[in-house]
Amino acid sequence: MSLGQPSAYRPTKPDVAVFVSGVTSMGLEILAGRIIAPQFGNSIYTWGSIITVFLAALSLGYWQGGKRADTASNARMSWLLLGTAGYVAIVVYASDQLLLSASTLPLPARYASLPAVLILFGPPTYLLGFISPYSAELSEKEGTGEASGHVYALGTIGSIVGAGATTYFLIPSLGIDAIGLLFGFILVGTAFALTLPRVAPRPAAASIGIALLLVVAGGVGPVAFDHRGDVVYETQTAYQELEVIDDGDVRTLYLDGARHSAMDLEDPDRHVFEYTRYFHLPMLMTDDPDEVDDVLFIGGGGYTGPKDFERRYDVDVDVVELDPEVTQAAKEYFRLEEGENMTAHTEDGRIFLQETDETYDLIVLDAYQKDQVPIHLTQLEFMELVEDRLSDDGVFLANVIAAPSGAGSAFYRAQYKTIDEAFPSTYSFRTSSLGSVQNIEVVATKADTEFTEDDLAARNERRDLPIDLSGEVDAYMDDPNTDDVPVLTEDHAPVDNLQASTIGQEYVIEETDEDEAEPEPASITVGPDPLATARPAAGLEFPTPTSPNHEATAAEPASP
Repeated sequence: MSLGQPSAYRPTKPDVAVFVSGVTSMGLEILAGRIIAPQFGNSIYTWGSIITVFLAALSLGYWQGGKRADTASNARMSWLLLGTAGYVAIVVYASDQLLLSASTLPLPARYASLPAVLILFGPPTYLLGFISPYSAELSEKEGTGEASGHVYALGTIGSIVGAGATTYFLIPSLGIDAIGLLFGFILVGTAFALTLPRVAPRPAAASIGIALLLVVAGGVGPVAFDHRGDVVYETQTAYQELEVIDDGDVRTLYLDGARHSAMDLEDPDRHVFEYTRYFHLPMLMTDDPDEVDDVLFIGGGGYTGPKDFERRYDVDVDVVELDPEVTQAAKEYFRLEEGENMTAHTEDGRIFLQETDETYDLIVLDAYQKDQVPIHLTQLEFMELVEDRLSDDGVFLANVIAAPSGAGSAFYRAQYKTIDEAFPSTYSFRTSSLGSVQNIEVVATKADTEFTEDDLAARNERRDLPIDLSGEVDAYMDDPNTDDVPVLTEDHAPVDNLQASTIGQEYVIEETDEDEAEPEPASITVGPDPLATARPAAGLEFPTPTSPNHEATAAEPASP
């Protein structure tokens, strides 16, 4: 192809095939993240598995295709594309069941997603790998070097188009299944075009058959009972899968399959997830709660915490939520109303703090991506920024998912150590009397304080707060041992590794009853959970909360 004479270039059938293979292989790789994340999370290990499998499958396909290149023909490439489309139909139809089956394999947490990625995307990517060496063999270019360079260029351009279109247009506009079907039909159409102008009966029949298979896969779908309840609304945002589901009188916001917020439709002011009551603990640590005027929540979700503060106190509430569709869903389904005292900002939480000149009396960090805090919101530099944006008597609360001690506690202890490095005084409160993974509330004061559990209990008795925090004060914990964990910094923040020990452990959650008199404990499994159901967890000694996932997402896609 001459740059001086672009009009002279006419793509051949092999050129079209290699371009389409590039589009679909990279499009499927981007899509894989959305398909795998609800079951296995969005950690570096998940993306490492995806990238590893795609590169390995393509390499194996290149190698095998090169060995068989002497048999290359347009007809053979047509069959390869049809085979890939057929497997895409299987992915569309059975991905949920395949994910559940793969999640039961007894593997370490960091490798848990690898079998699922291999089963779902290894075969189609392997088949697409054959296309490039076949196209090079069939190329009309003179010499091996020119033919190879031509194929590499077209395949890479196709990958750029596939990645860009999937990321910026398809995912924000279509559902996961619809995007898979689109790629399937593109493959079928290309396969059929490779047989023209002479249409052989077998390729034509196969093309029709695969197209019908795609229609059935997308139109019928597997028959399954959704234990979560009735789906009120669902969409794919630029950051995550968003679902609003009603189960009786309780409406729940799910992000990437994880519960982030809940609201009682009959009693919207009730704390369904009891952990949100802990957001009020900082009101015991200020000199005068009446002087708390400005509150910032990093993470919105269903806006339960922000709405609660606006309703109970005479304060102005700012909320930073990265995903605009999460905020829109909160307005349409969770009764969020912006006004004089409530402002939602669509931005990353760290960037917002860097750019604002506002100081706050209370900052609450509840930003999660499934069950993981975005890494840049865990680091010392961020904690120092938070401390700088607080008033002199300001308080910071971070919602952390981990075990309070032993296995699964590494991230909590590292986060505590990091916060304690930035603040004069740091405290923590467990949300279950069990030793399981749970929500741990880490509270830090900008002033140098020495609150004991008795001090806070006395303040709770004296202060006329709109919520009784005696149960939450009872959850006061001693300082954790942090000798074996690092301070998290921009240079070294092994959050994925620290959180890996929590995957597969029981994640204790609690919900209030209808009058919030007693919590109703339950538990789920962090990470892969074939049934995703809660079961009773006995032995609670104080009315404390935890949540299966979070009230927020923000600052990155976020909250669990």
